Amino acid sequence: MAESKRRGASPSESASGSLVIRGGTVVDAGGTRVADVVVSGGVVIEVGAEVAVPPGATVLDAGGCLVAPGLVDLHTHLRQPGAEDAETIETGARAAALGGFTAVVAMPNTDPPVDSAAVALEVLSLGSGAACQVAVAGAITMGRAGERLAPIGELAALGVRLFTDDGAGVQDVSVMRRALEYARGFDVTLAQHCEDDALASGGHMHEGEWSSRLGVPGIPAEAEELMVARDIALVRLTGGRVHFLHISTAGSVALVAAAKAEGLAVTAEVTPHHLSLTHAELAGYDPVFKVNPPLRPETDVCALRAACASGIVDAVATDHAPHAPERKDATLDVAPPGMLGLQTALPVVLGALGAAGFDREHGAGSARNGAGRDRAQVMSVRDVLGLLSWRPARIAGLARDQGGEHGGPIEPGAPANICVIDPAATWEVDPARLASRSRNTPWAGRVMTGQVRHTVFRGEAVVVDAQVQR
Repeated sequence: MAESKRRGASPSESASGSLVIRGGTVVDAGGTRVADVVVSGGVVIEVGAEVAVPPGATVLDAGGCLVAPGLVDLHTHLRQPGAEDAETIETGARAAALGGFTAVVAMPNTDPPVDSAAVALEVLSLGSGAACQVAVAGAITMGRAGERLAPIGELAALGVRLFTDDGAGVQDVSVMRRALEYARGFDVTLAQHCEDDALASGGHMHEGEWSSRLGVPGIPAEAEELMVARDIALVRLTGGRVHFLHISTAGSVALVAAAKAEGLAVTAEVTPHHLSLTHAELAGYDPVFKVNPPLRPETDVCALRAACASGIVDAVATDHAPHAPERKDATLDVAPPGMLGLQTALPVVLGALGAAGFDREHGAGSARNGAGRDRAQVMSVRDVLGLLSWRPARIAGLARDQGGEHGGPIEPGAPANICVIDPAATWEVDPARLASRSRNTPWAGRVMTGQVRHTVFRGEAVVVDAQVQR
């Protein structure tokens, strides 16, 4: 077959032969450079300027684009097993690939929950042929009930590196202490959904100005911050390691910053929606904006952005939470919390952190839309990609030097998990055209700037020209 001049390529062509990503700007933890990338046998074999195209190779056009390590999502709800009407591992992985993700960590709040080797193996098996790697998080406690520890050692032996009761925080401090002590023996990380049930009970949005105006019971910021403070104290006591899921308040940021300054083993993530939306979105009682933790005031949004820029926040994670339409299309007090995030995360985060409008002549250093914004909230594109790729890969235990295959520099010998991003492309979010089985996106009808053009997973072009190939 002659060299292909088109952008597109079938999966079989990409998998069986060589693939060249031509004309892009490579951006990874090592820096920024204009280079072509040659892939063969699932690995990168050459990175350089104007490389020779191997005979029969497929060429993916990356002109005007960023070529980055594949994104890694620490926090994805794939709903399978138990809620396949909302999402399946296959459909969720397609959405992830379209969003530039080559790995996702599937949360354990399924039915049954991932609190045994059998369920973990089921999820891993279902994900084995997906369009991205599907890693699995295990539950901290049996049934996510917060009472008896799940078999952390047994799950760790299967390669599970992250444990959480996400959807619920571990309320009993003695149980959380035992979990941290036990987890140390297996070199795994406990991830906490920080919410004090007694304070949050009955709330449906942030407790503040808008909840008062709307007459909706609220959830105070302290419901999150008390558990963040408690678990920091437990890390100090046990020497364990905690990752804080979807922190959402300025108070939580301050607590995490102090813990890091003390040298404690804590990390934290934020979501795209907490970086870009406020509780004012709920003025129309639209349950699509109901999430947990709830959307917060602008002061919290600014604090989260500044924490990303300063390095206090370690990762951006989508908390992709699909719900079947009949469940989400209910009144605010009845509808479950959560929104879609995988396909829209990249442009939302680029915009929120000031990196949209990438300057192609100056690499990843320009942030054109940061004008008028506090400089503390503006980041380079490379640093934003770090929040979405190599930094979460390390927290998830998926980094190359941890035995994984994600997030590392694009260099010869590296696994070919790559996303190609057109930072100037614009597209309108149409819920009916998203890959997810659900439609609960807060961005319906909005025009996004920045789009994934191609995604390469284990050497195969699984997304070409923003179209999934599987």
